[in-house]
Amino acid sequence: MDDDVRNRFRSASQRRDYVGSSPSRPEEVTGSTPKQPSEPPRLGYAPRATPLPPEKPKKKRQRRTIKWLLVTVVIVGLVVGGYFVAKKYFFNKDPTNNIQQQPRSANNTQAKIETKKSIKLVATGDMIAHSAILERAKKPNGTYDFTPMLANMKTYFDKADVRFCNQATPAGGESFGYSGYPVFNAPLEWPRAIEGVGCDVVNIGTNHTNDKGQGLIDATVAAWDNRPNVLAVVGANRSAEEQAKVRYFKKDDVRFAILSYTTYSNSKPTTTYGINMYDKSTANKQVTEAKKNADIVIISMRWGTEYSPGVNAQQDAIAQELSNAGADVVLGHGSHFLEPVKKLKGANGNDTLMWFSLGNFLNAQIETESLIGGFAIMDIDVATKKVSEPKFMPTYMHYEWSAADKAANNLLTRKNFQMYPLDQAADPMSKSQINTTVEAQTDRVNKLLNTYTPVVIVKSDQF
Repeated sequence: MDDDVRNRFRSASQRRDYVGSSPSRPEEVTGSTPKQPSEPPRLGYAPRATPLPPEKPKKKRQRRTIKWLLVTVVIVGLVVGGYFVAKKYFFNKDPTNNIQQQPRSANNTQAKIETKKSIKLVATGDMIAHSAILERAKKPNGTYDFTPMLANMKTYFDKADVRFCNQATPAGGESFGYSGYPVFNAPLEWPRAIEGVGCDVVNIGTNHTNDKGQGLIDATVAAWDNRPNVLAVVGANRSAEEQAKVRYFKKDDVRFAILSYTTYSNSKPTTTYGINMYDKSTANKQVTEAKKNADIVIISMRWGTEYSPGVNAQQDAIAQELSNAGADVVLGHGSHFLEPVKKLKGANGNDTLMWFSLGNFLNAQIETESLIGGFAIMDIDVATKKVSEPKFMPTYMHYEWSAADKAANNLLTRKNFQMYPLDQAADPMSKSQINTTVEAQTDRVNKLLNTYTPVVIVKSDQF
């Protein structure tokens, strides 16, 4: 027994008698197991009523030490083993892994999210609020309902993960006066119908955006403000600050950037920022910035020769400029006709998928080529961030028109506006005045799109 403990016991024996009050476990008095006295009690000290038990043999302490060492080894083993299990199944950052770590929910349970191996991106051509469409969408109470015209398309939008749509005409509401061609303005139900069918990446910058000046541009942009299901809106701006901003959005583990430019405007812009007129220097700067911050850079381009399926020299030049800057996908529109698809090689060895024109989608134009549009389909590999080979599902924009009204060019008498997948359009097409067949149009689309780059033409059940 060391001197400190020995002295405390001596003092205690002098102060009180331990009979009936001596602790049964001496370590509770001293805080540790007492050592065996090295000598008998000295004379002059009162004997204890209950002597301290002799010290346990050293072997017992060794056994206790071994026991704790074994316990420690087991605990360490469990911790290390648990770490490697967790690393394999929960913390693996390999993007090909199908399991993504999920934060704990309110009830403290751990959920698992299935990560997609690919993201399906679809894109469509012009949605144009022609006068005949406005006339047929108007209800007796003065409101408008465009949703029935798009109803057949919702199934296909729902199958995609990212849905690009082109609102080709402005929509600022009643205060600007509703009007169709050549100076457009649609009711606010127009963008709501586009949103309602599933469009979540929307271009609003075209040659008609400035039809009624900056005030209508502001109202058109405002119609898309704070829409919870919309990922990005591009093409028109209320300020220079908005114009300079690159729009980004994320889907699963892929980060996208979307930019929009037009090469022409039907009316002279009243501001420098209202619409994004194409400029090589500005586009190169913005695409370069976007490429640094995103996995996939998409460009919406208004260009081309109206009512022509051919690619003109300006389109060829700008296409290469955008590819050199780093664009991954270019979604062209403006000719109102489908145009070929081409895969370009950029200056840095990158690939750019060039859809020179997606033609029209919802519209009331007369030419057969303007009534045949469709869905451009691309799969984005989540692991590699690469764009798949392109596919295309053709669509048909149907309306009925009597022969007499057509001969008299009575445009407002057209009725039953409804979109169909082209392979389902034989019956409605027979009721129209366009004098063609599903087979003929499918063949035309196939040959046109495949001019430069292979494009798989799919039917509605293959979407």
